[in-house]
Amino acid sequence: MPDVVIVDTSVLLNVLNVPGCNNDRGDVDRQFQEFAHAGARLLLPLAAVFETGKHIAQLSDGRQRGRYASLFCEQVRMALDGKAPWVLVPLPEGDEIGGWLDDFPECARRKVSIADLSMIELWKTRCALHPEGRVRIWSLDKHLRGYDRKP
Repeated sequence: MPDVVIVDTSVLLNVLNVPGCNNDRGDVDRQFQEFAHAGARLLLPLAAVFETGKHIAQLSDGRQRGRYASLFCEQVRMALDGKAPWVLVPLPEGDEIGGWLDDFPECARRKVSIADLSMIELWKTRCALHPEGRVRIWSLDKHLRGYDRKP
């Protein structure tokens, strides 16, 4: 069974080589190749898509904003068309989001954003769906890197 890898914003920003958010590009590219070679199933949550778009919109140089916004849109469209190395993961149903909202005040006290909470919940769901396989969040952020369940 191939590994399930949930792609975080920090990784997507490096893949896209967004200025100021790409300090780990070489390491990310190497790891990306390893995942591709191993046949890992890369999942791209909408939370990472939204957060990446926010970072691109905040670039100070207007030409860079336009350039990276176009590259970003191209990559997300490729995912929508099934031509990208990752699959977009849609938002869950209302009941599940309601559960996140119940948990969010405590998460916020621990400085866990609602986007990160959604990725953690996606990780839990994928662990339950793939009990025999490895499931991890691929992130450069310390608080998300620990979500790596090995069979």
